[in-house]
Amino acid sequence: MSIDEAKNELPPNYEELKVSANRTSSWRERLNAVEELGRWNTPKTIDVLKHRLNNDTVYQVQEAAYHKLKQLGEDVQLPSRKTGDLIKGVTKILVRIKKSLPAGHSFEEFKEKLKKMRLDVYDAYEGERGADFDKWLETVWASL
Repeated sequence: MSIDEAKNELPPNYEELKVSANRTSSWRERLNAVEELGRWNTPKTIDVLKHRLNNDTVYQVQEAAYHKLKQLGEDVQLPSRKTGDLIKGVTKILVRIKKSLPAGHSFEEFKEKLKKMRLDVYDAYEGERGADFDKWLETVWASL
């Protein structure tokens, strides 16, 4: 179905896509939802896409929302890539997790505990850092 054909219809799975677009624990799920919602030119789908454009912690999701909105004829600007912490207070969060582990724990144990306790933090940084995520996290872990 082309964008023109979908002018005034919501996707049949709109509610599910809306939930997926806002799932803080999975940037991939948000990205997939943005891609799907971008095929539907309705006020509700545009609203969800604008929210992701302006509020997502992962720049790749923001970029996808921007491109979909442009394809739908919306006058939007691509936000600049965030510098500094993606999530406020991330250092405190990571210190707390490290302190909760026994002395001499491994990086892998730290990484697993972060994933279990704060999947939102893990996911945001994994999405933003991509292939460099493990290297970055290990460096941060060693410096805490």
